[in-house]
This record gives sequence, C-alpha cells and structure tokens, in this order.
Amino acid sequence: MPIIVKLWKGVIKVQLFISNYGTFVGKKSERLVIKEKGQVVGEHPFHDVEHVMVDSLGVSISTDAILDCMEHGIPISFMTPSGNPYAKLIPPTLTGTVVTRREQLFAFRDQRSIELCKAFIDGKISNQINTVKYFAKYRKTANPEDYKQLQTMLDKMALIAKELSKIKGICIDDARGSIMALEGRIGNLYWECVKLLTSGKADFPGREHRGAEDAINSMLNYGYAILAHQVETALTLAGLDPFGGFLHVDRPGKKSLVYDFMEEFRQPVVDKVVIAMVNKGTDVKLSDGLLEQDTRRALAAKINERLESTERFKGKKQRLKTIIQTQARRIATFVRNEAKYKPFICGW
Repeated sequence: MPIIVKLWKGVIKVQLFISNYGTFVGKKSERLVIKEKGQVVGEHPFHDVEHVMVDSLGVSISTDAILDCMEHGIPISFMTPSGNPYAKLIPPTLTGTVVTRREQLFAFRDQRSIELCKAFIDGKISNQINTVKYFAKYRKTANPEDYKQLQTMLDKMALIAKELSKIKGICIDDARGSIMALEGRIGNLYWECVKLLTSGKADFPGREHRGAEDAINSMLNYGYAILAHQVETALTLAGLDPFGGFLHVDRPGKKSLVYDFMEEFRQPVVDKVVIAMVNKGTDVKLSDGLLEQDTRRALAAKINERLESTERFKGKKQRLKTIIQTQARRIATFVRNEAKYKPFICGW
C-alpha cells in the first residue's frame, strides 16, 4: 500500500505516495480510491488526505479525482523515481494574490533581496553547524579522534560564517557571487563532516546532485525533492511566487524562491534523517542508480515523521511543518516591509 499515515495530537492525516507502475487513482463518492491491477488497494475520505505524491511513471488519475482534490485543497505533486519534481497541481485560487507578489518582484532590485538571502544562508550555515554538533556529541567519548577532527572543521565553518555580515551591495546582483562563494566554502567543510560522520556505514564520495549513484547522495536528492514540495506549498499559501527567487538566478521553469527558502530547512528536515538512517544501518537498496521503491517509501516515511516532529521556535514547541509555513508567511510580510525576517535555526 503506497500510503503513509501520520498521527499528530489525535488528528489522522494521510499522505499518499503512489509508487507502483500502473496504479489508478480515482474517486468514489467522497473518497479517493487507489487501484492496482484492477483491484482496490486503498480508499480514503478526501478530508483525511493532505497531499498526493506520484513518483512513478504509468500512473493514471481521473479528472473527477483531480477536481475533488483541488476543491479540498489537496495538492498533487509529480516527480521522477530519482526524486526530480516535474509538475504540481494546486487550486488556481491560491495564486490570486497581488500586493505580496508585486512587492516580491520589487524587492529583487533593492536591499531587501540581500537581507533576505543573507538570512537564508545564515540559517543554512547555523543548521549545518548544529547538525554536525548533534551527531558529534555522541562521538565525544566513543571516538575522541573523530570528535577532534569535527571540532576543528566546525571552528573553521564558524570563522568563515562571520564574513557573511560584511557582504554589501545595492541589490542581490551585487552580492550573489560573494554569498554563494562563502556558502560553497562552508559547504565543502560540512560535507567533509558528513563523510566522517557516516564513515564505515556507507561510501560517501562528497555531495553530488543529479546523476548521483551512491546511497547517501541518492537519499539526499530524494529527500530534498520531498522538502521542495513542502516548501513550494508553503510559499504558495503565503501568496508568494515560487519562481521569483533572489539568490538562485532566474531561469525558465526554475522555482528559484523554493531553492532559496529551503536552504534553512535542508539540514533539520532531510540531512538529519539521512545521516541517522545510514548510521543505524538501514538497508539502502539501489537499482540502476536509483533508490528502490522500498527504500524510497522508508525514507519518505521518516521525512514525514520529521516534518510532524516538534522543534522550539518563537518560545514554544511547534511542528517543523508549521514552522515552514510560518517562515513563508514571514517572507511575505518582510517583502511588504511589515516585519523583519529571521531564519529558523534548529537546536542540537
């Protein structure tokens, strides 16, 4: 059954992961019906479904099912088996905002673009450092030599991070190169830390994006695809244009703001899950350079559990999913000049 059930404060919500070739998704009365080889394998009331994600080819969805999903505010996302998103269906009324989008585009040409990008990267760097600290603390007595190496790299990361506040410019075009260069320098150290943290459990050649064939990079790429869908939904609900980014340059079809915004959530939502699964000896199965279906489903389940887990934010514990939505709304208020934007920084 391609289904993940989530429990949170007594509320049952279902995320459907459609991963089998030939699956049919239709509607019967007020329920979403899943069929495989002509047999019903799942039925869920629309009001219990939160998101439908399709990561297989050869899947059919009826227009009746699409209509009811849109009327119930249920997004339908499509991605390849390797985790590359290629389409998303959302209700058209969600894109009806004007003031926020106008200010979002104006912000590209002034100081707001630099301030926002520096906040995103500040959050990313802080979360990289805290993720390493989180896993390193268990090595302090178990493996003092590794712990010492990790501390040395953490000190270098913290030292480079101080340069972020010195980057100036009139708009993001003046500062993009410096910000991304700094991010890259710290990223190299961070992935060296990840390599050390997972040594003996998996062969990690360093960070690779598309075309990666090793277990860790394949899991990261698939996990980031799930996070991207979550982030895009949050931005859209906040009235922002997912394509109107700042740090990531414009390109037709590129959701630049999604890539900008998800920077501060990569480590707490995805990296922690992947590193933990690898260190616990999870059987990661690859076939022809792609994660096999069982591994994709296990990883998706863990990431959704993580999104439902809580972190301290603004003085109280909140679900990570709620924090993402709150931060998206804070971007909207920032570009409208109504409030400052501060990144989410996860504890360790």
